[in-house]
Amino acid sequence: MSISTRFTETFGVEHPIVQGGMQWVGFAEMVAPVANAGALGFLTALSQPTPEDLAKEIARTREMTDKPFGVNLTILPAIKPPPYAEYRQAIIEGGIEIVETAGYKPQEHVDHFKEHGIKVIHKCTAVRHALSAERMGVDAISIDGFECAGHPGEDDIPGLILIPAAANKVKIPMLASGGFADGRGLVAALALGADGINMGTRFCVTKEAPIHEAFKQRMVQNDERDTKLIFRTLHNTARVMKNA
Repeated sequence: MSISTRFTETFGVEHPIVQGGMQWVGFAEMVAPVANAGALGFLTALSQPTPEDLAKEIARTREMTDKPFGVNLTILPAIKPPPYAEYRQAIIEGGIEIVETAGYKPQEHVDHFKEHGIKVIHKCTAVRHALSAERMGVDAISIDGFECAGHPGEDDIPGLILIPAAANKVKIPMLASGGFADGRGLVAALALGADGINMGTRFCVTKEAPIHEAFKQRMVQNDERDTKLIFRTLHNTARVMKNA
């Protein structure tokens, strides 16, 4: 059974479920099965050493699925940033129709993708950032509650508050992200006003994930107390798994 929402209608997928971009996880082996199951998977552009490697990974994924999939491009401030323009060009020339952006000031990237008819989902951690992205012209928002792994932002607002707050103000389709792992979470997200869910960690423990089995088992055995926040004093908070 499929659930139709504004998200599924906008992006042409069967289920309102997204496998978001994850560094060193978003490869063809992960993305193609997600697409074949009717959800939306994202390759991670910067997991590829060069734009040329990304082009090859896009082609490899196409050999494994004929369903929609996308590419994640995360923009972070750096002394020596990666060649974003070249990665964008690889995405465009690869015929990708959906991009997930995340991180720092995506306007330049959004504009370039939109010029080529590519739909953009922007991942953010605050209502004000979601509204800013909406004004930029993105097609959907992925709003990350404080529960999320990776970078939950600096406001410390949990999804139970953040998701409906964003849904009350954002007019475009919106995904909920952070702490979702099963059908109960999907139902809750829809009830809170989202149009679907974006999961990361949950996909890391699938058989298709390119992660060592021992590490997957460690994640499965963990409970709600087994994560830790780091880089708080740098205002670049990250939620990671405790390893000691």
